[in-house]
Amino acid sequence: MADLLRHHRHHAPGAGEIPVPHGPSTGDEHEHYPRSVSMEQQHAIFSYLTHPDDCYTPEGTYWADLPLKERVKFVNNVQNKEAWEEVKAIGRMMKEDPLSPVSWYWRNAVLPGAGLGLEGYVLFSIGNLEPLFRSTWPQCWGKNATECSANWVASVTYLEVIGIMVGQMAVGVIGDWIGRRWGLIQDAAIMFVGLLMITASWGLDLNGWVICYAWSLFFYGFGVGGEYPITATSSMENAVSAGKLSTRDDRLHRGRKVTMAFLMQGWGQFFNQALLIILLLIFHHGDGNPPYGTTTTQWLWRVSFAIPAVGTLWLVYHRAYKMPHAGRQLAAVKKKSNVTGYDVDSLRLACNIFGGRLLATAGTWFCNDVFFYGNKLFQAQFIAVLSGPTESVMTGWIWNLYNVIVSLVGYYLASILIDNKFYGRKMMQQVGFLMCFIMFVVPAFNYEYYTSPAGIKAFQAMYFLSSFFNQFGPNSVTFLVAGEVFPTPIRASAHGFSACIGKAGALLASVLYNYIDTQTKFYVVPWFGLAGMLLTWLFLPDTTGLDLKEQERRWDYIRAGRDGDYHGIAVHPKHLSLWERLRGVGKNYNPELDRRQKIEDIREEWEGKERARAQKEAGGEATGMDDLTDDEWTDEVHHYFRNTREPNEKENAAGGGVMITQASVSTPSSAAMTEKGDGEKPSSSAGSSAREQSW
Repeated sequence: MADLLRHHRHHAPGAGEIPVPHGPSTGDEHEHYPRSVSMEQQHAIFSYLTHPDDCYTPEGTYWADLPLKERVKFVNNVQNKEAWEEVKAIGRMMKEDPLSPVSWYWRNAVLPGAGLGLEGYVLFSIGNLEPLFRSTWPQCWGKNATECSANWVASVTYLEVIGIMVGQMAVGVIGDWIGRRWGLIQDAAIMFVGLLMITASWGLDLNGWVICYAWSLFFYGFGVGGEYPITATSSMENAVSAGKLSTRDDRLHRGRKVTMAFLMQGWGQFFNQALLIILLLIFHHGDGNPPYGTTTTQWLWRVSFAIPAVGTLWLVYHRAYKMPHAGRQLAAVKKKSNVTGYDVDSLRLACNIFGGRLLATAGTWFCNDVFFYGNKLFQAQFIAVLSGPTESVMTGWIWNLYNVIVSLVGYYLASILIDNKFYGRKMMQQVGFLMCFIMFVVPAFNYEYYTSPAGIKAFQAMYFLSSFFNQFGPNSVTFLVAGEVFPTPIRASAHGFSACIGKAGALLASVLYNYIDTQTKFYVVPWFGLAGMLLTWLFLPDTTGLDLKEQERRWDYIRAGRDGDYHGIAVHPKHLSLWERLRGVGKNYNPELDRRQKIEDIREEWEGKERARAQKEAGGEATGMDDLTDDEWTDEVHHYFRNTREPNEKENAAGGGVMITQASVSTPSSAAMTEKGDGEKPSSSAGSSAREQSW
């Protein structure tokens, strides 16, 4: 190979690595390049792009195509090597600065998930404060309320959930229409104003205060709802910078990046409960037992909401001034598709192609939220069963703090294993749903025993285990896959829709739980876990290890009306749902054809950048490439494409022209694409055949 292809001054990176941009040519580079390029030579040039070593063997076999024994060995080797590299990287960071891992975690987990942390803090404080309100104002929050409307008291929960649902749908559309950055800023601003409204809510009487409190929560809920699609999509897309072809980090750690942001929701719950305990001790003279005065309660809940308002104001500043490129990937995709505004065509097409996926993401989120939010909103009633009858809110709060700590363990374990190819998204969600089903169905049919002194310890264990497997399962996975399995132009909309349907499950729980007793809740809840597991098994694809750029590549073919001409790993049976496999989506998977297509797809992208660069050099406006020098291709890739151009292409390039034609190849936006039957390849010109003569 060295005798056939010699390029001085620069060299290709190792397989699977993304090269460092080498900058503009200086004129003193030179190469000895063969006119005829063999398959081995092409593989050497493009393997780091087409067959990265974290997914493919040296022979070019995809990991999911290996026999089971070899697959286990390959995956374990890749993951062990990656884990060791990360350990060494942490060691180097600590050697340079002992606190640098903390700053890394702050940048990569705390800041992206700050909105969800504030959401967890405020949203779940409603359930935490209810026992205190009931003890302080029994005439309003008690069973026999005389001064407040029972409907308005119940609406505190309803309006909050409805506000979240409206925000999820609206901001999901805004995120795909106006942009991710605008959605991020808007959400933070709405949450800040909402917190001010909650903190300052008042009324001429108790009923007036409840009405003001409820509508303030609705307004705040709108901002909270928007956090779901915007945080998920921006965290996911920022895992790979806009314009990058594919990165090892995206394939191996994308799920971890998103769930690290999402688990801030758990920390929000933790800090809320811990702060309420501390504030009660401060304002109640170091005692957590009743009776609780109105002054104590007023100070406690208002201060507890004022504190996150300060953090939310800082979040507005951070998103407005420190995140200028939050929407780069969406902007790049829109420019490539020549779309401005909302991409209605992509929405219509995605609903037709990915309808089963939408059913999976929305349906499983609905089932999960009946579990998750139902338990959180009415956790005081459940914990009362565990702790026994007591008048002190402190007892329930301490039990809830234990429950949140158990949940945090589940959040972190999900973050660690969600990118594991043998466990990953789909298996984690199925196991989580199944365990939640078991942990609720067992005590449901023997309730008296498990709430008696003889069985109360087992009941406690099952309740805490249900919290653990809910986080180490559907609550973490639904947040990730609701955006991950859809293309960029409608990703926020699909995520927002799925989350909105999910919150309908929370709304169902909030309404239903007001009219049934605790034992009946245990009869009702388990079956949603079983339904969620079945929906996951049938309709949800497993995207573990599949990078977003490959999914976008398939979407380009779909959008061009040539879904049958795509043969890559995005339609590998491993990455399709059972429903999609039964419908024959995976029949087009062909690694040999895909290998050829990948090079031509890269050529087309390269030529697009060359045209934009030529325009820029000619003094015209660039055609949409934000950063033409942000180049992930090696010199050998550039020289291969330049030396295998058609003669008229070379003449146009040499003359400074910007019109570069391409022979007919099986790429989604080629000029030679004509309507053909499924699976039929487009014809190739003689020039294209010359390029691929080694095939």
